[in-house]
Amino acid sequence: MNEVDLVPDDGEEDLFEHHRFHVDPGQHMLRIDKYLLDRLPKTSRNRIQVAARNGNILVNKKAVKPNYRIKPFDEISIVMPYPLRELKLIPQDLGLCIIYEDDHLLVVNKPSGLVVHPGYGNYSGTLVNGLVFHFEQLPSLPNNFYGRPGLVHRIDKNTSGLLVVAKTEDALTHLAKQFFEKSTQRIYYALVWGDIRESGTVRKPMGRSLKNRKIMTVFTSEEEGKPAVTHYKPLINYGLVTLVECQLETGRTHQIRVHMQSIGHPLFNDPEYGGNKVLKNTLSGVQKKRIESALSLLPGQALHAKTLGFVHPFTSEKMLFESDLPNEFNDVLTFWGNTSFGN
Repeated sequence: MNEVDLVPDDGEEDLFEHHRFHVDPGQHMLRIDKYLLDRLPKTSRNRIQVAARNGNILVNKKAVKPNYRIKPFDEISIVMPYPLRELKLIPQDLGLCIIYEDDHLLVVNKPSGLVVHPGYGNYSGTLVNGLVFHFEQLPSLPNNFYGRPGLVHRIDKNTSGLLVVAKTEDALTHLAKQFFEKSTQRIYYALVWGDIRESGTVRKPMGRSLKNRKIMTVFTSEEEGKPAVTHYKPLINYGLVTLVECQLETGRTHQIRVHMQSIGHPLFNDPEYGGNKVLKNTLSGVQKKRIESALSLLPGQALHAKTLGFVHPFTSEKMLFESDLPNEFNDVLTFWGNTSFGN
């Protein structure tokens, strides 16, 4: 990489500080993008501006826009959702569910509760640790780039479902281009609170919350957040909750969770976005306790990456994969299907 990477990916890790600057007492007021351009010689002004728009440039611990004018004694931090230095990847046999594999890529069905990538305080037990172990057991890996898995996209820790992983640099480049150009097919199943009867589309820019950097939020303009589009349609209506199919045009962090919350339908058992509590006041105490027991069946939000489609980077064949809902997700649906107050 020739220039400093100031464009975050769509991962779910906490933010890590990559650079910090203390503005001199005699500094005259200057746009922050110009100020940083002189201090980050291996990057461009455009990348600095993108980082600022994404909320990754903080002044005195608050996100600022590219046109912010620095003042004497300002403390500037550049934060990213990945560590400054690459962590050593520890191979671990995690019994991954690999549903397809060839010399160029593999498709894995990730269980809920499994973190995708190691981070500080979380060095082992991740999907990447399992992939490194798997790669080391292969008799040969043509065009392998140091035996490291090429993550093309990610899903949250408590989201289950399909991920494609590149095994060569060429495959990584071709797959990443498809995700960037939005030509892949990604369909999720989500159980959301509320009675949804009609299909719809949510078009709301997204970015990290200025109040809580660990969660995402919607914004009113693309100057504040990245463009994000989610299409949804109801599959099974249970009354208090609805099973919906969500199709992504974009792949922002927590996109489905945030978009559905923004229209009043947070995901069932989503602790970050208000879906882990029984909000309906007309239910009896017994009914609320029954729903709370259903909430405990899941480790997190009821979200599953069910369908994944892309063009094979070597054969140009159209690939389409489907995965079944995990047992705990089905148990929750069975609960709602059997309840008298949910219909």
